[in-house]
Amino acid sequence: MGDVLIDMTTHTLTTAEADIVYDVHGPLPTDGGRPPLVMIGQPMDATGFATLASYFPDRTVVTYDPRGLGRSTRKDGRTDNAPTTQAEDVHALIQALGAGPVELFGSSGGAVTALALVAAHPNDVITVVAHEPPLIPVLPDAAAAERARAGVRDAYEAKGFGAGMATFIAMTAWQGEFTDDYFAQPAADPAMFGMPSEDDGSRDDPLLSDRSWAVSSFQPDIAALTAAPTRVVIAVGEESANVFTGRTSVAAAELLGQQATVFPSHHGGFLGGEHGYPGQPEAFAHTLREVLAGQ
Repeated sequence: MGDVLIDMTTHTLTTAEADIVYDVHGPLPTDGGRPPLVMIGQPMDATGFATLASYFPDRTVVTYDPRGLGRSTRKDGRTDNAPTTQAEDVHALIQALGAGPVELFGSSGGAVTALALVAAHPNDVITVVAHEPPLIPVLPDAAAAERARAGVRDAYEAKGFGAGMATFIAMTAWQGEFTDDYFAQPAADPAMFGMPSEDDGSRDDPLLSDRSWAVSSFQPDIAALTAAPTRVVIAVGEESANVFTGRTSVAAAELLGQQATVFPSHHGGFLGGEHGYPGQPEAFAHTLREVLAGQ
């Protein structure tokens, strides 16, 4: 991690539908008038950005827990996760910061939220880096990808977390389009990935259930994104070239008339050693800094 410790303050943004908890690493107003750097994920909360934020000691970094995750509670009576809803939460957060338009890094479902935010509120963000958004509709094999996604949900519903996560790993590690060979595979074995086979009975995981299908089913508004004053950068990990989120990133970038910008490592390339599958956070942060600077 970075060597400089930054003061962090925690805040709660109360809205009609949720109480959103967010952390501000550094001063507000920001030093030198630079925009805050907001980092968002889905279904990951703020804890996933601790290592990456540490490599930006010169910036005011803002992280948050999406509604219903981590410390952020819902009052809307719902359990589904929708990018348009999340985008309105992030919009409210940016307004609460009172620091003008921000720079934004979005990871995975957070990248989808970021694209929804720019389409709805184009003046909120100066530059957005959308890292590996899992957008099924942009794929040529979208119908097969939906079937593969349903297989994850079905394994989770039938046998619980271990079976669901093993199937999810098999799906996201598959090379190329989802062909008959993919669906002919035997069921993924949790033990192969060091996960328990026993069923704990829970069925509310946002990644493995269908609660977040609105994220991966999101159709980005290409016309709105192209018309926005925001600089939109679609990013992809160098290790993700031919797997699901790598393919969605490349396809989304093509729709925007660009090539996906290659970052070090994999889907979680910014993660530190405190997570089970660490990336290359220092190199990742270096690339993110260059991209934000327009290099």
